[in-house]
Amino acid sequence: MFSKETEYAIWVLLYIKLQNLKNKRPGTEEVSREIEAPQFFTAKILQRLVRNGFLESMKGRGGGFYFDPSKPDLPLIDVISATEGNRSYSGCGFGLKQCDENNPCPLHEKYSSVRDSISRMVSEESVQSLAEKVFNNQADTF
Repeated sequence: MFSKETEYAIWVLLYIKLQNLKNKRPGTEEVSREIEAPQFFTAKILQRLVRNGFLESMKGRGGGFYFDPSKPDLPLIDVISATEGNRSYSGCGFGLKQCDENNPCPLHEKYSSVRDSISRMVSEESVQSLAEKVFNNQADTF
């Protein structure tokens, strides 16, 4: 449903948050290995996440990526919007440019409820809430 970049961005953030909960700051190589993504692509995603202010990075010994604990939780909708824009929440189910309330496509009515449900879900969940659920269940997600 989401682009590969968005999926990797969410996995990257989730993995880093899980490591931060263990008082660790993973580096690019570790993150790419653990989420099974190409290292170059992971590095590019990490740069974008830092540039957008979602993550912090520290170079040198003891360095790596981490969440600033003074910042509020990061809603999934913000991550998705940063990588894909808002097309997931406002776009046509067929991808038509001229689809809207006045000129609906054949899927418009059914897709609008699906789109609204997805929007609600990613607005209510954050990277931190997902990480806490995984951490507390001690699931071997990565």
